[in-house]
Amino acid sequence: MTPRYRPYGAHPGGRVIAAVADVMASIIGLWILLFLLDANRSNSMVRFVHDAATWLAGWAQGIFTFDQEWARMVADYGLAAVVYLIVGHAVAGRLRRY
Repeated sequence: MTPRYRPYGAHPGGRVIAAVADVMASIIGLWILLFLLDANRSNSMVRFVHDAATWLAGWAQGIFTFDQEWARMVADYGLAAVVYLIVGHAVAGRLRRY
């Protein structure tokens, strides 16, 4: 019988941290998609995703100064999503060792 692959080892904290990082990045990614598809911002679900993504990526707002709004928004929010993924999975991988 071969052992099952367990991402981030047997430490449950690593799996939780990786899952939280994935959810945070997914919310930001969903907002980028809704923005690019010009979703109706008066819709309650779109407003919720926008508010959550803005709160999560607030620290990354205004880092880039592209002329087009879509490029600035994708770069700012995309940077936040990538940072959450890298840091979250790095911490989860580090917990695997302990």
